[in-house]
Amino acid sequence: MCKKVLVLGGTGAMGRYAVPELVKMGYKVDVFSLDDMTSDNPMLKYFKGNIKEPGVLEKLLNNHYDGVIDFMMYPTSEFEKVYTMFLDNTEHYIFLSSCRVFANEPPITEKTPRLLDVSDDKEFLKTDDYALYKAREENMLINSPYTNWTIVRPATTYSTGRFQLVTLEAPTFIHRMQTGKTIVLPEPAMECQATLSWGKDVGVMIARILFNKKAYRESYNVATAEHHSWKEIAGIYNSIVPFKYITVSVEDYLDIIAQGADGAKYQLIYARMFQRITDNSKILSLTGMKQSELMTLENGLRYEYEKSKNIDFSVYANDYRNIRMDDYLRKNNLLS
Repeated sequence: MCKKVLVLGGTGAMGRYAVPELVKMGYKVDVFSLDDMTSDNPMLKYFKGNIKEPGVLEKLLNNHYDGVIDFMMYPTSEFEKVYTMFLDNTEHYIFLSSCRVFANEPPITEKTPRLLDVSDDKEFLKTDDYALYKAREENMLINSPYTNWTIVRPATTYSTGRFQLVTLEAPTFIHRMQTGKTIVLPEPAMECQATLSWGKDVGVMIARILFNKKAYRESYNVATAEHHSWKEIAGIYNSIVPFKYITVSVEDYLDIIAQGADGAKYQLIYARMFQRITDNSKILSLTGMKQSELMTLENGLRYEYEKSKNIDFSVYANDYRNIRMDDYLRKNNLLS
């Protein structure tokens, strides 16, 4: 019999591409997410629901899946309650972490120190910031007696409807690009290197890890090795849809997008202002994939932008980030 695989959050940026790869590999796949989707393929079923509601995960795992790929995000306290359930009830569990766990020591390999282990920012370490809770959850797996897990660490990943420019996401900057509005970006980040990976490349990498015994109790940077400065990335977007941007101080930028909230500050300082140059040689070696086969950033962004043309980003016009960006430009006589 073919193996049964459960993909949690399988309709997102990476899951949307991992799922068809799994089906192509001959697995029977159940996808559980908040999206309402259907399939006419007997090897693929979609289920809508909230995995975090009481009893839902237990009921799902009673289906005796051979493998689980988990794209969900859990605060540390939540993951502590469920990770042994996954490990006790499946042959192979793939946990989604992030390259954001790493300190600023490029190139980033799987052995690069993590912020959780080397940061001297006491206030940061008191938080359950994304980079920290992912590392804490990694520790739960690493320190457990279980052997049937693999940690995957994507770099920043773009996909259909999901794009990034420094810390801005599509609802802010794609909307502004399409409406001719000036975009505000943080000046100190523009020369920092970033790794942006195509969702399909990452999804295929993750799918090919599943049930590979060499991957058990291992971690992998699932990403491209291609990297560019944020200034260069802005230039690539500009070649797709011409737009204007200005750069401002970190303080002004954070006030605009998050009114100084710590989460936005830590993402900018500890992710987007680090030199995020990723070494993906370990995952390429495991899967037999080649860097030359991966999508280039320019071609990938063009491809996904074309696929996203049916998405109405104008519905985000009244998002507070867009409103505050307009206010800032107006106050400084820069409103386009």
